[in-house]
Amino acid sequence: MPSFDTVLEPNLVELRNAVEQSNKEIGTRFDFKGSSARIESTESGQERTLQLHADSEFQIAQVRDILTARLSKRGVDIRFLDFSARIEKIGGDKVRQGVAVKQGIDSETAKKIQGLVKQSRLKVQAAIQGDAVRISGAKRDDLQAAIALLRKEVADVPLAFDNFRD
Repeated sequence: MPSFDTVLEPNLVELRNAVEQSNKEIGTRFDFKGSSARIESTESGQERTLQLHADSEFQIAQVRDILTARLSKRGVDIRFLDFSARIEKIGGDKVRQGVAVKQGIDSETAKKIQGLVKQSRLKVQAAIQGDAVRISGAKRDDLQAAIALLRKEVADVPLAFDNFRD
């Protein structure tokens, strides 16, 4: 039976390259001369976070702009990053902001995808499998219609479709 997986996975190589390019640009820019502005990437297990460091909230905003520009040039969707964390003071006049990198579909989004597939009246089934949603059906055309539906309806996260089996 034909099937595919709906996943949420950033290109980690391009993400790392964008962070390195951003750090290089921060090091050469005149307005960051003598400041402690930088981006650090940390990962623990499946969790990956970026730490933006700077001397002021204004510089944090500039570091964020540099990072988003580099990510878009390298083809990484900016919706993978979650900038909702507060900017916190870390001593003196230094500040930092944690940025979570989204990886894997959370249960709320998975249920939303499953509900959309059921409401669409396409002859496909959706099953939540860990941090992915497997969609299977009898015909390849139905699966392609399901992909088109998900791209249209779920715009808040950058979904990818892989493991297409015939």
